Amino acid sequence: MNEEIKTFTFSIYTENNIGLLNRISAIFQRRHINIESLTTSQSEIEGVNRFVIVVDITETQAKKIIGQFQKQVEVIRAYYHRDDETIYQESCMFKIKSDLLFDEPQIQNIIKESNARIVTVNKEFFVLEKSGRRFEIEELRQELNKFGIMQFVRSGRIAVTKEEMKVTEMLSAFNNQ
Repeated sequence: MNEEIKTFTFSIYTENNIGLLNRISAIFQRRHINIESLTTSQSEIEGVNRFVIVVDITETQAKKIIGQFQKQVEVIRAYYHRDDETIYQESCMFKIKSDLLFDEPQIQNIIKESNARIVTVNKEFFVLEKSGRRFEIEELRQELNKFGIMQFVRSGRIAVTKEEMKVTEMLSAFNNQ
């Protein structure tokens, strides 16, 4: 019986070492799994980083990948979660010609209805910022594409779990070694 492919978000707590990103991405590459999104940042504990990686795989594959992460010396702890177990967002920015802001009343309506916010305006361009689910960002991108987008960039997913991961105490103990 074939297992269903689902979207999983991995949270990997690590030391901040050179080359770790290459080793983590190699785990996916060896299995021919495409990374949909990857974000890394400081975690809630000083000196501990957190990778948030989104992939579309089966749960059996997710369990095997967690085992591979745990074998990396710098990995303190790794988890995987389904979308319904997390609260997540992405952010994006659009750079658009300034004259459109004043000459196209529809642009102002799009900005208002999408809950985007204007970050900066000058004579040549203005910059919009939008946070939300990927489909919301894609809807806004499609709307703005009709008018011309000078530049577009979207972040990877950032996520927290709905349930407590009980990782803070463990990471605090790690940090105090």
